[in-house]
Amino acid sequence: MSTFRYKAVDKAGRPAHGSLNAINDVDLELRLKRMGLDLITFREVKTNTLALGRGNITRRDLITFCLDMEQITRAGIPLLDGLRDLRDSIENPRFKEIVTSLLEDMEGGKLMSQALAMHLAVFNHVFVSLVRAGEQAGKLTEVFENLGTTLKWQDELITQTQRLMLYPILVLFIIIGVVVVLLVGLVPQVVSLLKSMGLALPLQTRVLIFLSDTIVHYWPLLLGVPVAAGITFSMAIRQSPKARYWWDYLKLHFPITGEIMQKIILARFANFFALMYQSGITILDAIKTSEEIVANRVILDGLQRAGQQISSGESLTEAFRSLGMFPPLVLRMLRLGETTGSLDTALLNISYFYNRDVKEAVDRGLKLLGPLTTVILASILLSIMVATLLPVYDILGKLKI
Repeated sequence: MSTFRYKAVDKAGRPAHGSLNAINDVDLELRLKRMGLDLITFREVKTNTLALGRGNITRRDLITFCLDMEQITRAGIPLLDGLRDLRDSIENPRFKEIVTSLLEDMEGGKLMSQALAMHLAVFNHVFVSLVRAGEQAGKLTEVFENLGTTLKWQDELITQTQRLMLYPILVLFIIIGVVVVLLVGLVPQVVSLLKSMGLALPLQTRVLIFLSDTIVHYWPLLLGVPVAAGITFSMAIRQSPKARYWWDYLKLHFPITGEIMQKIILARFANFFALMYQSGITILDAIKTSEEIVANRVILDGLQRAGQQISSGESLTEAFRSLGMFPPLVLRMLRLGETTGSLDTALLNISYFYNRDVKEAVDRGLKLLGPLTTVILASILLSIMVATLLPVYDILGKLKI
């Protein structure tokens, strides 16, 4: 099967373009007809020239897909009929191709989970595993409802995290900009005045002059070295598992943001772990599948160790206790759930606990970062102003005498 780039128009005459797998040009035209598109032009391309991953498929598209599938299954509409109607209503061309492919695979006899597994770049292993569990238990409606809710929570969580990380980065750039402007613009003018008077300059003023001269004369080096270091560091993280591990370790131990980052990762794990266990997936399979959503090597290694301990006969509570990442309240809820046989309820309580804790931690972090960055900026500006104006005050004092 070949991959084709195409240009087409829909029934309203609006242009559409994208890529689609087909046997030949006739098959391509038939597939586009099923999507409600009329082929205009096409060309065959090599697979490795196409962008990999989700492309322009967003989390919002997946949320909408889950909500639509929930309504389809809840209303008792056959999956094939529901997918056809859903395909015709999708505006995103790339996602429309994915749904068309799902429909064709299911028409060929595959289960929905098997069709989804053909597009792991869009529907990850957790998504596929949950749908497979829902098919086996006859609970597809509940699975898609929970998936939609979890993805919406994830979307809100990512927005909160971006707010948390964006604020200090923005303030840092402002601080650097203000310092550079003062050192390059203000300091040289004041220094030239002081030197013309032949005054003995205090230590802090001499340090300021040194910094100003360094920026003025060596700014290409000062700009190039951090960029080169950043590129080298990024390549090292991508290519060296050991470097990636230590970077993930450092991220979990940064002041303020480190603790919040760990809670966010554990919150995602708790949400999906509870969702999978509630859907009928075993503890070991749930832990193994959840490893994909933990984008941190340190926590990933911990979960793998926990899985090994559980497979060796230890309880879930003891395995999680040995990781040293879960607070006593979480471990107590797990132990109670295992003792009473209501582990699914305990996991849902843990998920609620982390959801609340993450929201409070992000809000607290934002409130703390504001005053902290303000104090840092004010301290830097005050130091520069004191070092610059202190000799001027000495001159004014001598003039008064």
